[in-house]
Amino acid sequence: MKVLIADDSEIMCEHLTDALTGYSDIEIVGRAGDGRQAVESIRKLEPDVVILDIRMQNGNGIEVLEQVKKDKLPPVVIMFTNYPFPQYRKKCAEAGADFFFDKSSESHKVIETLETLAGKFKRPGGKETGAKKLTE
Repeated sequence: MKVLIADDSEIMCEHLTDALTGYSDIEIVGRAGDGRQAVESIRKLEPDVVILDIRMQNGNGIEVLEQVKKDKLPPVVIMFTNYPFPQYRKKCAEAGADFFFDKSSESHKVIETLETLAGKFKRPGGKETGAKKLTE
């Protein structure tokens, strides 16, 4: 499963990359540090899953989410943020986010979700996962 990390925090990108390095079925195909880079990288690299921060330069994560979810085969998007406010959660759900996690207390859930997706991911023709979706 191909994963792209879009976050302006180099520390967070390193943390996620380190946490996922040992998984043979998860490949980090790219990283993006701002919104514009994220959209370009998602469309060029065609990851199966994107871990996306909300607050970034040159287009925030919600704008990125809205753009890529219009693509023919959009990736699964995991919103991963320090801003877990209900209004952001709602906006992300409306824009098509598949998952939404708080960086300060739910980083383990991102890893668990990726493990589940790697074991059950199907593409094209839909995504079947055992992980709890944002809309459930």
